[in-house]
Amino acid sequence: MVKITIDDLAKIREKTEKTMNIREGAGRAKIIVHMGTCGIAAGAREVLSAVMNEVEQKNLKDVIVTTSGCAGLCSKEPMLTVEVAKETAPVKYIEISPSKVKKIIEEHIQNGHIVKEYALAIGSETTR
Repeated sequence: MVKITIDDLAKIREKTEKTMNIREGAGRAKIIVHMGTCGIAAGAREVLSAVMNEVEQKNLKDVIVTTSGCAGLCSKEPMLTVEVAKETAPVKYIEISPSKVKKIIEEHIQNGHIVKEYALAIGSETTR
């Protein structure tokens, strides 16, 4: 049996802290991956992993990554919603793949330009 060293524990702690900051920190932007059963069946787990990896690789400490349930458009899954501070409304992206995640993060999160070819709608689905 392999023994865990103090250095191993420090690495595990560091990785866990990074993940917690990505999921729970305060941020300028939030990426919500819709993880209902329809989304998961369509590939939302891979999309979530791609988002987490891209945020970590780009060292985006001001971006929160979280999940939600079904957004109600099963045929358009996997979906994600991007909310950026000082923008008027969230943007819902549809039929997302891990390769599309990179473009959304670069264009929308980092440069402030909505990726219109992947966007379904701009605005909240709440009623007043």
